[in-house]
Amino acid sequence: MKSVLSSKGQLTIPIEIRKLFGLDTGVVVEFLTRKGDLILRKSVDDSKLQKWRGRGKIPGYVSVDKYLARVRVE
Repeated sequence: MKSVLSSKGQLTIPIEIRKLFGLDTGVVVEFLTRKGDLILRKSVDDSKLQKWRGRGKIPGYVSVDKYLARVRVE
């Protein structure tokens, strides 16, 4: 697939590529060079735990200790 660079330095990424890589509006991308090639990739958050923040919900909103005690008994 090809794209033409505009006079403002903008490129249109083909819809197939955007869908394949999850490039939605507002996604931050990085431009890298490696051995003469230009590489575009989604920017990755350096915080390894950040993507998991808020995903671990304990049923009933009890403390971790109470939840583990209940699960271990069952």
